[in-house]
Amino acid sequence: MLQTIDFKPGDIVKVHQKIQEGDKSRIQIFKGIVLQIKGRGENKMFTVMKMVGSISVERIFALMSPAIAKIEIAEHSKKRIRRAKLNYLKIPRKAVA
Repeated sequence: MLQTIDFKPGDIVKVHQKIQEGDKSRIQIFKGIVLQIKGRGENKMFTVMKMVGSISVERIFALMSPAIAKIEIAEHSKKRIRRAKLNYLKIPRKAVA
């Protein structure tokens, strides 16, 4: 369980999440860019997005979740980010006719 966060929106992070399958447990890594951080105190959550081929996958993690083993910062954003929520990075879905 984490107490503080050292990353900002725009940073690329690796979230190590504990997965329980039956009586076995393993660690699964989700690497992506932080889109937003919301909430305060124990309710703080952050959204991470990664691209799998041409499909974007978003995942929302609770900071105080016991399922998160650790968070590594892969790299900080190269530019100065002026927004708190990076919704402009989301790719709109094309309409299927």
